[in-house]
Amino acid sequence: MDKQKLHSINYNESVISINGLYKAFGDLEVLKGIDFNLFKGENVAVLGKSGTGKSVLIKILIGLLKPDKGEVIVLGKNVEELDRKNLDALRLRIGFSFQNSALYDSMDVYQNLAFPLTMNVKNLSRKEVDNAVEEALDAVGIIDKIHEMPSELSGGQRKRIGIARTLILKPEIMLYDEPTSGLDPVTSTEINKLINEVQELYNTSSIIITHDLTCAKNTSNRTAILLDGRFMKVGRFDDVFDTDDAQLKGFFNYNFIQ
Repeated sequence: MDKQKLHSINYNESVISINGLYKAFGDLEVLKGIDFNLFKGENVAVLGKSGTGKSVLIKILIGLLKPDKGEVIVLGKNVEELDRKNLDALRLRIGFSFQNSALYDSMDVYQNLAFPLTMNVKNLSRKEVDNAVEEALDAVGIIDKIHEMPSELSGGQRKRIGIARTLILKPEIMLYDEPTSGLDPVTSTEINKLINEVQELYNTSSIIITHDLTCAKNTSNRTAILLDGRFMKVGRFDDVFDTDDAQLKGFFNYNFIQ
């Protein structure tokens, strides 16, 4: 079934708009003129080899790096023009799911989720915190692990907890960094399904940074190929790889296992 028919995307509303983005480190040009829009309710997978600038792009989106040239508008805000207070406020509207889940090993699952909530939302009652934690864990299908330690969880369970901790602040944008990295095929399939469920349940707009073409195919409304510092092709997954271009065909043939 066509995933896009299941979810309403507003192609008249950009939640991220990138225009003429350049970034270099010394003589190394990483981003060489990127133009891109992420629309409300849309999942876009960004594919590219290591070192092509995927992580640099994400860091610019959340204000950790400044572009050399170009404009980045996130949720109506020019990121480069924001002061610290307003940048922090914008970041609260963006959820970031780290590749390694980035859980606090000294805290159990409940504490890992409650910590960012109580740090960023003041004057919550214990009942409100409990309800928020349980709702987020229920959304990722792992509420039974609420009192376990990260060391007791499998890799897939840690990924789910990491996503739940991000969801607890009800972000408008989700940024997934290699969500299926290091996972077996069955668990990867479960995480792909979860990304789609998050899109449906929370009406999020997402960028999914991945090397995994199966992940890109199964989670994205559009796929963007980042090569040589530019988005070489952007479109539906099957359309992107319906090409005679040697670079794209080689990337597909090397990475994708039917």
